[in-house]
Amino acid sequence: MLIPPHKGRAATGNEDSRYSRYRHESCDDGWEPGDADPAALATTVTVETARRIISRNDSPDIPFNQSINAYRGCEHGCIYCYARPTHAYLGLSSGLDFESKLYAKADAAHLLITELRKRGYRCAPIAMGANTDPYQPIERHWRITRQILEILAECRHPVTITSKAALIERDLDLLARLAADNLVQVQISVTTLDPDLARRLEPRASAPRRRLQAIETLSRAGIPVGVMLAPVIPVLTDGEMEAILAAAAQAGARYAGYQFLRLPLEVADLFAAWLQQHEPLKAEHVMNRIRDSRGGLANDSRFGVRHSGTGAYADLLQQRFRLGLKKARLTQDSPALETGLFRKPVLVGEQLSLF
Repeated sequence: MLIPPHKGRAATGNEDSRYSRYRHESCDDGWEPGDADPAALATTVTVETARRIISRNDSPDIPFNQSINAYRGCEHGCIYCYARPTHAYLGLSSGLDFESKLYAKADAAHLLITELRKRGYRCAPIAMGANTDPYQPIERHWRITRQILEILAECRHPVTITSKAALIERDLDLLARLAADNLVQVQISVTTLDPDLARRLEPRASAPRRRLQAIETLSRAGIPVGVMLAPVIPVLTDGEMEAILAAAAQAGARYAGYQFLRLPLEVADLFAAWLQQHEPLKAEHVMNRIRDSRGGLANDSRFGVRHSGTGAYADLLQQRFRLGLKKARLTQDSPALETGLFRKPVLVGEQLSLF
């Protein structure tokens, strides 16, 4: 029996962390009707005391080696989010917990200043939005992303941002300041142009039209902005590839990228359950197409193919994307950001440089 979805939430369940010693199962005792609407699920935010704020990686298929995640968990609640399994490290579920039990790194700005001042620090673009969205709804109150951008702008440090939220328009002043020195690039992620499908896939992310509007707003302010088709979902959204590229180009996007749907660890079961709840007639077709492009599995985590898939269907997507880029007059590669302007943060009371 499928559990009725919580309003504004994508996950249909809340399975225990894969590291938990115990497993809990719901039990129908006959007192409540099986189709009763579940109670609204509130979002809670816990302050996390982090030891450092800059994460580093050496993955060969990721175009950055430094990133910042101001939050753990994401209220956007995108059912396909590959970051969901990280909540298991906290002893929480990758399902509803991931989108409702959030953690804010309130001391991120202080930690960033400390790390940027280290003697051995070497300037390289910092990516924001690589794991959870820096402009998810709780950012309106916590403003951690803005605090980080204020420091990066003051230090003239390059940054890239990926987001599904129109809230990014709030920081237009800082982004324009960074863009004047070629220190920022923004990617707005658009999965579908269908508002009904987007509401079910990404219940608390900005509507597709608002994401396109954000692209236009950023572009008019002189901020380099692109569109990320992420993820491309077989059967559900793959037919929109060319339309999304065209709409983003018309709004002012300069470049574009795409990623094929990834379903690591718990995400595979969560996504399959979502399909049964929202797209039961297409569920088997979607999963079969995914397996066709993942060597018969729901996920293939190998470097070099995890973002694009393999096989005839994946090859067709790549061909369509290249043709779509050409028709929309977009480029796939964004220009390199400036790294030579960086200056380390100056603390109150310190002597300023003469140069």
